[in-house]
Parts: sequence; C-alpha cells; structure tokens
Amino acid sequence: MSEQAIVVVGAGLAGAHVVQGLRAEGFAGPITLLGQESELPYDRTKLSKEYLQGRMDRTAIRLHDEAWYADHEVDLRLGTVVESIDRAARTVRLTTGETLPYHRLVLATGADSRRIPFPGADLPGVMALRELGESDALKDLFAAGGRLAVVGAGWIGLEVAASARQAGMTVTVVAPNAQPLDNILGPRIGAYFADLHVRNGIDLRMGVGARGVLERDGRAGGIVTDHGDIAADAVLIAVGAVPRVALAEQAGLAVDNGVLTDERLVTSDPAILAVGDIANAHNTLLGQRLRREHWDNALRQGALAARTILDLAGTYDWQPYFYTDQFDLGMEYVGNNLASDEPVVRGALESGEFIVFWQRDGVVTAAMNVNIWDVNDTLRGIVGRRVDRERLVDQEIPLADLP
Repeated sequence: MSEQAIVVVGAGLAGAHVVQGLRAEGFAGPITLLGQESELPYDRTKLSKEYLQGRMDRTAIRLHDEAWYADHEVDLRLGTVVESIDRAARTVRLTTGETLPYHRLVLATGADSRRIPFPGADLPGVMALRELGESDALKDLFAAGGRLAVVGAGWIGLEVAASARQAGMTVTVVAPNAQPLDNILGPRIGAYFADLHVRNGIDLRMGVGARGVLERDGRAGGIVTDHGDIAADAVLIAVGAVPRVALAEQAGLAVDNGVLTDERLVTSDPAILAVGDIANAHNTLLGQRLRREHWDNALRQGALAARTILDLAGTYDWQPYFYTDQFDLGMEYVGNNLASDEPVVRGALESGEFIVFWQRDGVVTAAMNVNIWDVNDTLRGIVGRRVDRERLVDQEIPLADLP
C-alpha cells in the first residue's frame, strides 16, 4: 500500500485541491493531508474580506466539512508539523517522531507574513494577517473600535484598512512608495486606489517609512515613522509574504524565491511536487518562472498537481488572476504586466466602472475590470494579443471583437 501513498504537506487551498483533484480523477490509493493549523482547510482569501467583515462564518469559508475527508478516505491530520523529509527512504518525519512513507510527496506549505525587524515589532497589539486566528483577532479589534495603524499599502493592507474603516475604526495607512500598489499597477492606477481610500476616510500617508512601534502600557501604542509618530490602539504589519521553504531546503531541493519546479510542478526530485505560494514554477504560456500568492493559482495548481501525479495531460499554462474588494470597489485582474507598462483605460475612472488594459510594445500584458462583471474570461482572451490603443478605448467596439 505504501508504494502508492500520496502525502500532501500543507492543508491550505492548494494542498486541499491536490487531494480533491486526485479523488475527482479517480485515484483510489491512500492519501494523507497534513495541516499545521488546527482548522479544517479553508479559503484564506476570505480572511481580509468577507470573513473579517462578518459576512461569512467559519463554516462558509471551509473547502469541505469534516465528513468529506472521511467519505473520500483522506487521512486528514490537523495540528501536525513535518520535521524533515528523507528523500532516499521516501518518508516524512513528523515532530511526534512518526514517519510516513510516500510514493509521491506534494509540498503546499504556503507562506508566512513578512516581518519587519524594527523596535517594538513583538509587542502585544502588533498584528499580521495570514491565518484564521489572526483574522479572528482583527474582528475582536474591530468590535472594540479605536485606531488602527497599517504598515503597508499592498493588497492585504488595503483590504484590512477598508474592512476596519467600514467597521467604524479610525485608520491610518503608511507606506514608503509614492502610490498604493504602484509596484504592480503603476502610478496612475495606484493613484486611483489612493483616492478610493482617502474618499472613504482613510488617513493615507504615502512616501512615509515606518521605523518602529510605539509602546504604551506594555502594548503597541502606534508607530514611529520618518515623518513623526502616529498614535494607534493596534498596528497591522502588511508588507508582503515569504514562502515557507525551510522544509524543502532541508531536503536539498532546488530553491530560489520559492521551490523551483517545471511546468508540471515537479521539483528537482521527481517524486516531489510543489504547489501554491511556494511554487516558483515554469509557466509555458509566458515562457518564464512565476511564483504567485493568489487564490486562482492555488486552485489550478492543486488540480494540475493531481493530474501530474496520475500522468494525465496538463501544464502550468494560464495567466495569473486575482481579485479584490475594497469599499464599493470590486475588481478582477488577469495577466502579468510590469509597473512600467502603459495603462489604457476603457471608460472613465471617475465613474467607478471601467476596464484597464496594460500594454507593452502594443501587446496587452494584463487587464483589470472594476465593477464591471462577467467580462474577465473575455479579457483573458485579449491578454497576450496585439491590439491598437484606439480600439481598446473605443466602447462602441464589443470586448469580444477587440483582438
């Protein structure tokens, strides 16, 4: 039996979708899913949006209930930590001392919130958001009210800031860059997100670097910045994520900004795959390596890993996709633009309903629909095509006729 056993390390979106994909494709062998958290696998993307805002409860964000794993004969082990991998013996060793054999091993260990090693970062009241318990702590903070200081104006920082403001908190966001998200979307669209937050009452301070956490009564009392102190009752550090590659490094796998894989998600060891946030995988559509920390990538790579294990067709051949909800803005994005690519706006930014295309040398590198729905699949078909700018902005031309 052990010769056909599949072990998945990491019970997040990607790991759980490996398991789901294996059973959906007809694999009948033993599967063990190991999760470090004590929670059933859940949709982490909801933690900064629907769950944090109280619009979804614990059960609604779970991928499956506990009975699903039993019904599908998945050995789900929560609160379980893998200590090491023995590639020669094809076993994983748990911190309990138990060893589990595998025929194929999938690493889906995810990422940790990036920490800033500045004074006061370890004080009570300094928060991050990556796991369910951290979202619960933020919900408790929202209920108590007061002032929140957010360090970082990326996706998580902006989403939590919006949720906190909607819950009635006073919110200040600081970040060193000129505009929110300008390293991804460029300065013009970054400025749109800045205006969105300012219009909704966020004290947004761009071009401001955090230097430490203020202490008040043994807890976080605000932040020290290079433009003065900012008082707050709690501080959220939201400056990105770091892939959890320690286990892969210990096992001697090739690692560089994540675990290196081929287009089938196979690592430098043919018996081991990597998926989700840790996978720096070769994308055949774009002809380059990508590591993406997005919901869509976790789902698709989980399904692809299952097909790879079963020797079925499939490669990492899709454009990156993500979405966000902030105040009255709902947005979907598909593609892989550079911040320096030219944004082309179809519609009017001030209307709150528009599409943005990014172009490089006349080729559409990405597209984003804002409060315009059921068009993202069409946009996906436009990305990668050469389209005249005049056609992109002409709303008389249907999207489907643009390429």
